[in-house]
Amino acid sequence: GLGIPTRPVLLGPVSYLLLSKPAAPGASPLAALPRLLPVYAEILNRLAGAGADWVQIDEPCLVLDLDPAAQAAYATAYDALCQPSGPRLMLATYFGELGDNLALAARLPVAGLHIDLVRAPQQLEAVLAQLGGDPILSLGIVDGRNVWRTDLAAAFARVQRAVSALGAERVQIAPSCSLMFSPHDLELETELDPELRSWLAFARQKLDELAELGRIANQGTQAPGRLWIESPAIVESRRRSPRTHDSQVRQRLAAVIPEMLQRASEFKTRKAQQARRIPLPPLPTTTIGSFPQTAQVRAQRSARNKGQLTQSEYEDFLKAEIARTIRIQEDLGLDVLVHGEYERTDMVEYFGEQLGGFAFTQHGWVQSYGSRAVRPPIIYGDVIRHAPMTVSWAVYAQSLTEHPLKGMLTGPVTILQWSFVRDDQPRALTCQQIALALRDEVCDLEKAGILLIQIDEPALREGLPLRKKDQAAYLRWAVDSFRLASSGVGDSTQI
Repeated sequence: GLGIPTRPVLLGPVSYLLLSKPAAPGASPLAALPRLLPVYAEILNRLAGAGADWVQIDEPCLVLDLDPAAQAAYATAYDALCQPSGPRLMLATYFGELGDNLALAARLPVAGLHIDLVRAPQQLEAVLAQLGGDPILSLGIVDGRNVWRTDLAAAFARVQRAVSALGAERVQIAPSCSLMFSPHDLELETELDPELRSWLAFARQKLDELAELGRIANQGTQAPGRLWIESPAIVESRRRSPRTHDSQVRQRLAAVIPEMLQRASEFKTRKAQQARRIPLPPLPTTTIGSFPQTAQVRAQRSARNKGQLTQSEYEDFLKAEIARTIRIQEDLGLDVLVHGEYERTDMVEYFGEQLGGFAFTQHGWVQSYGSRAVRPPIIYGDVIRHAPMTVSWAVYAQSLTEHPLKGMLTGPVTILQWSFVRDDQPRALTCQQIALALRDEVCDLEKAGILLIQIDEPALREGLPLRKKDQAAYLRWAVDSFRLASSGVGDSTQI
């Protein structure tokens, strides 16, 4: 109605079913495809009637390992949905490469195919070789899942390669995936350091980058815009900045040896020592760790942040909450106690705020799940711990009880997964740096007399690569990072 060409977006029918759970145990969700396709056909017809010339259909499952039934379902679905009377379909894939599903995707009778060249830049040549006929190729060249500015020259080189192979009329450019995974607008971030801010692009800025790339592709580089002119210097600034490289961290990481990934003694020996030092019943009871962040806790934190409460007053309140929590657990008869973590706003943010190499936004909210939003920290440089982060709270809590108390830490993989991670080095390297910082914290907790230390890794499974062929390598460095963080203590300390 506004005169703007609009491309509606639907989740594709096969991914819809593959991401579903069957009502009957053992049934295949794909069995519902014959009943689902008429619904999609009706939707597409209605969209065409409303004036939609194109419809984007997202099929992220095309980058997974697919069995023959799933591959056949794709052929069945798009043979049915691609009709001359309906809108043209742009089939969108993202979060990985098509790989052994490329031939299948290239055969589908869709009018366009979108590929993720941020997560999988290596697939461009294979796609160009397979894409016969006249479908349009949409290049996902701006990262929809992270916060860094695009290297425009590198992105433009991929555009040029596709144009040289297919012709300009068959090439489109886009973000790698939906921009819902990126914060909204960098202009809102007035408190960020100017140099760091210059390296970033949020959703609005990513669209500006796309517009600039489109203009350069269509009009040439003779009259470049501001973004194109700035890009090489910003890329070089980030590459050379001392903010991103800490020689102390690099030297320490280079000195890691295999023995640092193992406890000194085997489990049987450690278990015996721990049993002597930490007398517990055969089936000890405990909780995972955090107690509710009540309205009162949030109100006190807000008052502290607004200057209505001094830091000392705020800490006195937290100590009172910890004491109350210790009494509750003792009254319940639990064997191993926790302090409740009232001082922590978030299980990743709390640690990131105390580690070097992390930055935080004011308005960088993204959807986590449902209606819950999170504000992930940004890992921009080498990670280092400057001082103990949790020791004083654990020591205070232990002083209130004769029961053993657990030190509580978030693990390196979870801190990595729940942050916007630097893209100028392998994720494994960043995870190892976090692990070394946590190793220091684990050892300091032990020195302070904390006999049990819990390290939370809820995101270990979340970080698993989509393709089975890539999973073993991930599990090696992820598990090794956990081992590096946790193996510096003596036999009598329980992890």
